[in-house]
Amino acid sequence: MSDFVPADFDVPRELITPRFRLEPLGPEHNVPDHAAWTSSIEHIRATPGFGGSWPPVDGMSLESNLGDLKRHAEDFVQRRGFTFTVLETGGDVIGCVYIYPSRKDPSVTDVRSWVSADRAELDIALYEAVSNWLAADWPFGRVDYAVRSTT
Repeated sequence: MSDFVPADFDVPRELITPRFRLEPLGPEHNVPDHAAWTSSIEHIRATPGFGGSWPPVDGMSLESNLGDLKRHAEDFVQRRGFTFTVLETGGDVIGCVYIYPSRKDPSVTDVRSWVSADRAELDIALYEAVSNWLAADWPFGRVDYAVRSTT
């Protein structure tokens, strides 16, 4: 187990808002997750916090994506990091939220999120909801989450 969060901390398993909800990302999300991000590569690479490093310009196979989802699910179980899928109220996968310790400074929590290009209008709402959730329900002192601009 990791010391990313205290051993006695009950990790939240969902965030529900009127327009979307978050639940832990897992292998069961492979096909819709893959479809969401592969349809939005340029949009995600331009999203604050990604800096053009992910996703790969040429995408990846569904099998490789499944491997990534299994790794994220194992990180969640081991409490090394927490990745949530973003589901629209109708159930469609429209994004992801990643909560991991900073590689540069373990006392800082790195948070990144993206929404698919066809749901770009939800980016600020997701940022605000996650920021409030982290402040209210998580034990992190310092969070690095790229600010979204309303202009």
